[in-house]
Amino acid sequence: MPEEIKETFTQAALLLPDTDWYVPRLYDFLDEMAASTITANHSRYLVDVNRFSQGSALYPGLSETEVCPTTTFTEQDIYLPGKAPTKAQIQERIKTYWQPYHDALARQLERIKAIHGYALLWDAHSIASEVPRFFTGTLPDLNLGTADGLSCQASIGNQLFLLMQQSQFSAVRDSRFKGGYITRHYGQPQAHIHAVQMEIAQNAYMEEHDNNVYDEIKAAKLSNVLRTMTSELSRYKL
Repeated sequence: MPEEIKETFTQAALLLPDTDWYVPRLYDFLDEMAASTITANHSRYLVDVNRFSQGSALYPGLSETEVCPTTTFTEQDIYLPGKAPTKAQIQERIKTYWQPYHDALARQLERIKAIHGYALLWDAHSIASEVPRFFTGTLPDLNLGTADGLSCQASIGNQLFLLMQQSQFSAVRDSRFKGGYITRHYGQPQAHIHAVQMEIAQNAYMEEHDNNVYDEIKAAKLSNVLRTMTSELSRYKL
């Protein structure tokens, strides 16, 4: 996060509480699979690459945060009074951070499709297990999103969900989280690009609200399930 932007943050926002904590660590096996990976190197508070750049809603009628969020998931102000980004500043962030991320992702997908004839995209996320703003109660451990079956071939979603159900973790498909901008935009089965989103409840692998400590034992079990699922996905020949 650029220092000049951090200076405009409230104390609550400086802690970056809505971070997808430790996600690369959960997927540290991907190099062994020769998978191509792209990781955002900035906070969603700067700009959220999983939102429509022009502000279209992912879930019409439900609460959600903007491409440049102004409130945390617990509805606390991110910016000090009078310091929220202007329309011009939002567009500058989109140009500087959002667009390059998507340019890089699009290039990778096209490169992979040129080699294999198709591409498979796994969009990895995590979120606090309890966020009343977005859902009631406690979120299931594993939340698969396929844009209600539109972002990937049906057999892919079916097989991944079966593996989730066979694991020790609670699982749902296309429930509160159906996939964000990335899954919906790039998941085009008719163009031979298949995309899914995996949203993980953070209590499945870390100690929430306790300095966000990574739980090695819980995380190892979860990582094994993710390895099984991504390995299954990589075996698809489409």
